[in-house]
Amino acid sequence: MNKGTLIFGLALVVLGLVTLVGNVTGIQTWAICWPSAIILVGLWMVLRPQMIGSDVGLQQKILGDIRRRGEWQVREEEIWLGVGDIELDMTQAQIPVGETKLRLFGFVNSIEVIVPETVGALVRSTAFLTDGDGFGRKEDRFLGTFEARSADYEVAERKVQIEATYFVADLKVRRV
Repeated sequence: MNKGTLIFGLALVVLGLVTLVGNVTGIQTWAICWPSAIILVGLWMVLRPQMIGSDVGLQQKILGDIRRRGEWQVREEEIWLGVGDIELDMTQAQIPVGETKLRLFGFVNSIEVIVPETVGALVRSTAFLTDGDGFGRKEDRFLGTFEARSADYEVAERKVQIEATYFVADLKVRRV
């Protein structure tokens, strides 16, 4: 089981328990949970940069789009985007030798990844609902993981691994 599936499963268990406790006791648990959730998200945004270390990049946005095109440096990174679009066009990007991991987190996002033919790619999405399309695989996943892997991933000199964890994800992966 990957880490994204575990976190997503635990979040569903907590939501179910909070709802159950509220229904059984008559206490308005959501009146407590929503302010608590907002406080926890704020703390997470403040503390996350110290938790991941200086060798991993971090970008956080609540709303909007994140677009990487043209010449840019692909490196270990976490991207947190609440609602919006993410476009990672790696056709002109500088991709280091070896495997580089990008972790994407959010609530509702459309993600488009464009990978050059010379780069191996593995894209995995764990979400409540994923509409996935990549490397000849197209499927919708409900409460599951969608995975698309280029045929040359294991032997490629340069590899990019993208792990996406969302509530709803529309994921498209293309090679050029």
